[in-house]
Amino acid sequence: MLSAVQIKPDIYWVGAVDFNVRNFHGYHTYRGSTYNAYLIMDEKITLIDTVKAPFADELIDKISQIVDPAKIDYLVSNHVEMDHSGSIPAVMKVAPNATIITSGPQGLNGLKAHYGDGYNYQTVNTGDTLNIGKRTLTFVKTMMVHWPDNMVTYDAYDKILFSNDAFGQHYASNTRFDDDSDMDIVLEQAKKYYANIVLPYSKQAGKAVEACGGLDIDMIAPGHGIIWRSHIDKIMECYKEWTSTEPQGRALVVYDSMWHSTEAMAKTIVDAFTACGINTRLCDLKVDHISSIITEVMDAKYVAVGSPTLNMTCMPNVAAFLCYLKGLSPKKRIGLAFGSYGWAAKGPERVAEELAGIGYDMPFGTYTQQWVPTAEDLEALKLSVMDVVRQQEGLA
Repeated sequence: MLSAVQIKPDIYWVGAVDFNVRNFHGYHTYRGSTYNAYLIMDEKITLIDTVKAPFADELIDKISQIVDPAKIDYLVSNHVEMDHSGSIPAVMKVAPNATIITSGPQGLNGLKAHYGDGYNYQTVNTGDTLNIGKRTLTFVKTMMVHWPDNMVTYDAYDKILFSNDAFGQHYASNTRFDDDSDMDIVLEQAKKYYANIVLPYSKQAGKAVEACGGLDIDMIAPGHGIIWRSHIDKIMECYKEWTSTEPQGRALVVYDSMWHSTEAMAKTIVDAFTACGINTRLCDLKVDHISSIITEVMDAKYVAVGSPTLNMTCMPNVAAFLCYLKGLSPKKRIGLAFGSYGWAAKGPERVAEELAGIGYDMPFGTYTQQWVPTAEDLEALKLSVMDVVRQQEGLA
């Protein structure tokens, strides 16, 4: 267990590192996660967020390294979700006189639903402030980034934005800051976090970034992952790009296959995009996790999905991916459905229906192949895909 870490004078990280978590609602967190909480030592001692319930003892132990937890005056709950609020009962047991600060009315309703109404709650809205001594905390509601109750807390004295889920990463490390971490990994995990958590709420996230952009910030302390202090401009730039939801001109080919026929089609489609000068990624759903593939969707202008027919529908892995994709609903893409079949082309047809239902343009039609494709079949597929791509790219 790591000790409390001072991030600025009188401000401490008192969170928990979860090196072993691998699943977050279907999101493969293969690098683990952190549940960040922050203790501010001022005239009124203030705890910003808590940690997931199984790590409550670690949180309280870290706080105890700095101060008697009973002296906590305020507990700011930026977000009701239990990876952030789960230790509220444990904290309130050792700090019974603390007041819980939460957004109104959504935060209050959420906390009461989870933990009852036996605590002293105080609600805040955008622009409200809380004086805790030489510091005054300002609250900004960031609704639907990614729950209705979300808010961020700004400490102007220290120029810290306590951003909760915004700018976070599911990333477990013994390092606490961006400048003592591997930035390639951190940015990769920040992008994956955005793709799997924030993407459906990009419009709201864009507004939140605009609101935060007007603040004087030299540290962003999120609810998960490392703390930003040396690369704030970079993560802000990334969020501006990601919230735009504009694809980057790449292609993504995703498939599952039974006896390699759909696989052969997938590889041929990759060749077609490549021949047109399109940077293309191939993902086999048997080996690539859907949450990693979604990160690739962030940059993809073209999303091709292939499945053979199994029991008059698509493969289970493909169905799961399409369900996950629909929930995150990245728009402004061009879809391509393909796959093999024996006696009915129901697999690729189901894929086409799902992609169209998400709202993708479908200029390719649906490519189907009965049984095993010949070399001539694959060449015809390649030329057909290339022809449509060239039309889309204005190269025809």
